[in-house]
Amino acid sequence: MYKPTLSIYADTSVFGGVFDEEFDQASRSFFEMVRQEHCNLVTSVVVKEELEPAPSEVMALFEEMLDFAKIVEVSNEALQLREAYVNAGILTGQWSTDALHVALATVADCSMIVSWNFRHIVHYSKIPLYNAVNTLYGYSNIAIHSPQETIYYEDEEDV
Repeated sequence: MYKPTLSIYADTSVFGGVFDEEFDQASRSFFEMVRQEHCNLVTSVVVKEELEPAPSEVMALFEEMLDFAKIVEVSNEALQLREAYVNAGILTGQWSTDALHVALATVADCSMIVSWNFRHIVHYSKIPLYNAVNTLYGYSNIAIHSPQETIYYEDEEDV
């Protein structure tokens, strides 16, 4: 059976989504996909910091998923890319942490970032802008999706 080797960065919203009625089913399916090794989970110290004030069950999920995850640190390279996104007007400085998630995923050479943040990350007008800046700075394009769009279905063996 074919097992994809995609590296997928999950931002803070995906961990919290497991405990949100609107997003729980797709978020749980995403993490089950990770557990079954259909993809490689990447997350960051930024996600960990953002989850510290979250309810204990959210932090417990994060800690459980550490067994499956690569944790990326904030690097100067990621900070520079975040600033490039802000300077390009994709987001304002007020939302620079959202830009940092995209930068961390990009610098870590992830295939994709998943998020429930439809305002600043998973947005039809922002995705091509993030990728334009990535191209200008010599990085690969990154796919940006909600967890719902990434779920692996058993009947997709021919895909």
